[in-house]
Amino acid sequence: MLRAVALAVCPLIILIPAQGAVTIVGSGNIAVTADPSGAYSVTVPDLAWSFSGSIGVPLSNLQVATSADTLGGYSEISFDFQAGVLRHGSIRNYMEHPEVLFTVTCPASDAANTFAFPNFTQYPGNLSHLTFSGTFAPPTFSAFASDSPWVFFDGAGQSFILSPASNFMTASTAWGPNGELASGISSQIPTLPGGFAHRTLLVAENGINRAFDTWGQALTALEGKTRPANDADASLKQIGYWTDNGATYYYHMADSMSYVQTLTAVKGDFDQTHIPLGYLQLDSWFYPKGSVATWDNNGAGIYEYVAAAPPFTSGLALFQQTLGVPLITHARWIDSSSPYRTQYKMSGNVVTDPAYWETVAGYLANSGVATFEQDWLNDKAQTDFNLTDGDAFLDNMAASMARRNLTMQYCMASARHFLQSSKYSNLTTIRTSGDHLQRDRWTDFLYASRLGSALGAWPFTDNLMSSETSQLLLATLSAGPVGIGDPIGSIDAGNVLHAVRQDGVIVKPDVPLTPTDASYLNMAHGTDAPQVAFTWSDFGALRTNYVFAFTQGTNTLAKFSPSELGMNTMVYVFDYLAGTGQLVDPSDVIQEQISGDALYLVLAPVGPSGIAIVGDTGQFVTMGKKRVAEFTDCGAARIRVTFAVGENARTITGYSPVAPTVQAVEGSIGTVAYDSSTHLFRVPVLAGSGGSATVRIQGARTHGRGNAVVEKRD
Repeated sequence: MLRAVALAVCPLIILIPAQGAVTIVGSGNIAVTADPSGAYSVTVPDLAWSFSGSIGVPLSNLQVATSADTLGGYSEISFDFQAGVLRHGSIRNYMEHPEVLFTVTCPASDAANTFAFPNFTQYPGNLSHLTFSGTFAPPTFSAFASDSPWVFFDGAGQSFILSPASNFMTASTAWGPNGELASGISSQIPTLPGGFAHRTLLVAENGINRAFDTWGQALTALEGKTRPANDADASLKQIGYWTDNGATYYYHMADSMSYVQTLTAVKGDFDQTHIPLGYLQLDSWFYPKGSVATWDNNGAGIYEYVAAAPPFTSGLALFQQTLGVPLITHARWIDSSSPYRTQYKMSGNVVTDPAYWETVAGYLANSGVATFEQDWLNDKAQTDFNLTDGDAFLDNMAASMARRNLTMQYCMASARHFLQSSKYSNLTTIRTSGDHLQRDRWTDFLYASRLGSALGAWPFTDNLMSSETSQLLLATLSAGPVGIGDPIGSIDAGNVLHAVRQDGVIVKPDVPLTPTDASYLNMAHGTDAPQVAFTWSDFGALRTNYVFAFTQGTNTLAKFSPSELGMNTMVYVFDYLAGTGQLVDPSDVIQEQISGDALYLVLAPVGPSGIAIVGDTGQFVTMGKKRVAEFTDCGAARIRVTFAVGENARTITGYSPVAPTVQAVEGSIGTVAYDSSTHLFRVPVLAGSGGSATVRIQGARTHGRGNAVVEKRD
């Protein structure tokens, strides 16, 4: 029997019975009203928006409560009503965030799945929208995918998101027969058991990306997920090697080598570049598949989830110990011939039995595996469609892996799997594009990444070749894993060292690359405009933004303003690939032609010193915190640079109206170069005994403008 969803609450709950209509007011003066007649409404005064609907029958036991849950303090209206059976409803209005949570429960009796709550008959109209549909959750600005959050926005970026807040594997958002905006359980489920509860979250914000962030933070808080840091596991911290589809050694070995010899040679290839390999991924070829139970039976499901022999004649644990790096291991669905179908409880083509997952997790932990990758989620690796099995499959998987300190990655996920990931602290990464990153997948990758990152999962581009500069740059800016699949002897170490330090640690931004709000609008309206995306390194008031833009049609002119990215001081805009820059006002519209694959700009804020620190241009992410650990400007710029073993000097680039004065506080500096025509300076920084260096850079405090080509806003 399913039980109602339980929310953590404070001990203090104040209940106030109501005789007439009641209204509660939350963050931003959002007002929620419920009437004994059954009518309910949500009013968002800051956006001049309102939502309303009706239960359709009178309410009883109408009460107001004040308490708190894992999302924060709230006021809540609760009530009972008869819709086929006795049901209980509540609307929770949060005090610190613009979120409203709807819950409906069948407390005692089974009920026909014919009732939706909320069911808005009135809501903001004439809006653009975005949902995510299909494998890898690509965006659609035309269709309405039932398993996806529904994101609506107007021309000014005012947005609301309606999504399930529980039962993600069976939840559905849909249009009613008269245009109602309804949230509930899929109509494929005919009956809901007594005690079953369903929750829906409504978020309204001024800004599309802001709405995504607020919504995602709310869901992970409600589910209790600890959002992982961008270096939370081996795949996120260091560069790795992949053997999945599109990589060189996917069901393929090097000439005259076994698989073990091939992978050992891959590790040796990294050793020769003096860039340590952080981990190695073993794809579906590593376990026996199909009725013949062989490693090379591509197209079949798992026969047994152990390393096949061959290729691993001495077992997986010994291979990993000899190789000396953590492993990521892939999983498909269970083959029809597998003995697991009689040994364990199954649903569809996957195992739901916790005993199976305990066995798998134990085997992986004892074999040096760091991350478990579940693939084919929106294809063959699915349960039967019912209220329990999807959760049993993914809950038991996550729990067993967590008990062994293994993290997880989802692959070929649909939007409902993205939502489900909000439950699991050890779900750290999620694939957001098809196999082997290609130029034509960039747009889908960015928008699916926005969905994943909102829910606390770092996006993964999939494998690429180290010589593919644009793909490597995009992967680095994603703030997720960077994984290559080169042939032995072909690693482009010089290119790789733009993404990572000499120790293989990825120098990445704080957050994943995200489309600008203007890009959502262009996509929704079918405008021929380049895709513009951004991310950042945040040092308090000094946030460096990184802008990545590429064409999607014939228009090659990228346009944006620093103020759209949240910058409110003078900005030095550095064209990373051209090595040139310009000083602009935050309200100026920057216009840049895109040549080649992409435009890549570093937007460095001008601090009180009059100086803008671009950072270490030897890295794609010039101010990434694995390189620049600290940065302040209180009249003089002060930065602390960290070094990997094997690194002795790095060069810091910046803008100054006059030649700056540079002082080493820790470590030492070389000769400072200053170009009076470009106002760019470069200072070599050498590590001190502690493996870092700190420099103080003093310049004039006047903000002279260079030869900026900008368009002033009206």
